[in-house]
Amino acid sequence: MKSTAGAHTGTGTWLVQRASAVVLALALPGLALYVLAAFPLDFNGWQALFAPLWLRVLMLLTAAALALHAWVGMRDIFMDYVRSTGLRLALLLAVIVVLAGSVVWLAATLWSPA
Repeated sequence: MKSTAGAHTGTGTWLVQRASAVVLALALPGLALYVLAAFPLDFNGWQALFAPLWLRVLMLLTAAALALHAWVGMRDIFMDYVRSTGLRLALLLAVIVVLAGSVVWLAATLWSPA
């Protein structure tokens, strides 16, 4: 009897998890050092800190990587431990809304006029 599941089931999500971890491992220390080096104390300082386009793009890519990383982890947890299909779908939808909403909110904040 042949299995309906392929031999590579889960490979794509495994790659997303690992790739997003690499992005986070590279970007987060750099961003932290950048903020600590500037150490803004007032609103104008924070505005100037996030003014460069490269920083806003890096912040958004890092947030997207974090959202993807969290999504894969939460999806696997719910699939493994939540038996009720309805509850699992509701939890997955809630995670999608929170993660996507957070990335959109960050984008709106980074590109909002002063």
